[in-house]
Amino acid sequence: MSRPLAIEQAERCFDSGAFRQLLARRIAIPTESQNPERAQVLPQYLEEEMLPAFEAMGFTCRILTHENARAPFLYAERIEDPALPTVFGYGHGDVIRGLEAEWLPGLSPWTLTESQGRWYGRGIADNKGQHAVNMEAMRIVLQTRGRLGFNAKYLIEMGEETGSPGLRELCETHRELFAADVLIASDGPRLSAQRPTVFLGARGSMNFDLSIEARAGGHHSGNWGGLISNPGIQLAHAIATLVSPSGQIRVPEWRPEFLPASVRRVLADCEVDGGADGPAIEPEWGEPGLSPAERVFGWCSFEVLAYKTGNPDTPVNAIPPRAWARCQLRFVVGVDADDLLPALRRHLDREGFPMVRIDTTRETMFRATRLDPDDPWVGWTAASLQQTSGKKTAILPNLGGSLPNDIFTDVLGLPTVWVPHSYPGCSQHAPNEHLPPELLREGLRLMTGLYWDMGAGGTPAAKV
Repeated sequence: MSRPLAIEQAERCFDSGAFRQLLARRIAIPTESQNPERAQVLPQYLEEEMLPAFEAMGFTCRILTHENARAPFLYAERIEDPALPTVFGYGHGDVIRGLEAEWLPGLSPWTLTESQGRWYGRGIADNKGQHAVNMEAMRIVLQTRGRLGFNAKYLIEMGEETGSPGLRELCETHRELFAADVLIASDGPRLSAQRPTVFLGARGSMNFDLSIEARAGGHHSGNWGGLISNPGIQLAHAIATLVSPSGQIRVPEWRPEFLPASVRRVLADCEVDGGADGPAIEPEWGEPGLSPAERVFGWCSFEVLAYKTGNPDTPVNAIPPRAWARCQLRFVVGVDADDLLPALRRHLDREGFPMVRIDTTRETMFRATRLDPDDPWVGWTAASLQQTSGKKTAILPNLGGSLPNDIFTDVLGLPTVWVPHSYPGCSQHAPNEHLPPELLREGLRLMTGLYWDMGAGGTPAAKV
């Protein structure tokens, strides 16, 4: 009964093909939460895969629902001793649309397929592969030690890809049931495929529309050009006041006052690397004076996701009556989420664009979160991963993307440490989603070691 033996068992589980078989079965369930025709498939994943797996580990399980949710949740807990630390885990079993017709020949979103050293399948990175790693690691610790040595609570939702409707309300309702010392979960990518990573929160995200409706219809550009305004030109100039030609944000309220010293310190040895399939970093784009890691993990970014004026498919010689743009702001801790759109309105009015209309979209706004990199849980987790891998753990103050992490921090009051098992080039949300199997294998080793250490005493939550 030892840590090395548990990790050896993890390697054996992977190398024998048992883990692949389990993952293939879960990927085969087409849990597309964005597709109304798959609504009945969502509870199937919980009932056929999650419930039996947790119950086999001695967890007590409950299917939870909320009127604001479109799909059920599964809550599982194993309480070994109230005096022991309690770890809250989270994962989501729903996936983005499969987009079957767009996958490479010989690949299918619902069949785990190995090709050119990669495992392909929808959900392998987001998030079935990641919570499968964590659940199997707990099972291996139980098998090796006979107990976890800590209390475990786990929540699996089936609506993350539609904005996690009902998750906040569920956590508010069950705040005492979900009480724990720390959240340790897995989602999103590592800094790079080769380097074990922890991230401590997520950038906030808000999508919004900017539009100008000048008049009812178009008018001939020869007869009216120079006499009436062009909404496409006006909106382009309005957007140009928000961001510089090199991507620097110009709305003061959309920028943090400074980058905390602890954030700068942990990012100092982090190099952004999208791998062979990733785009080349453009050093002159974004906030000047910051490293690439600081720009994506420590600062804010503004993007125009779509822009339309006139008829792009069949342009005509007419001044268009309207223009529209879908925009997005990713923001970090230190920016007031409640003032983002009011600040935008003030800015546009000040710059002479009162005609620009601002509308929110149906996407959920995620609030920014960030556990202090100096928090004891961060150092403890990083040390465990480094002991298992022999590699220095990359510590990211927050994910560059967004997660409903603010629910866990603000509603449940948990310190949050995420250990991702994916990498930036995984084609998450796109056709041909994949992971290198060696990354999943290492993830299984890392989480087995982490859960072993959690039950061995000496954690930041250990009772004296």
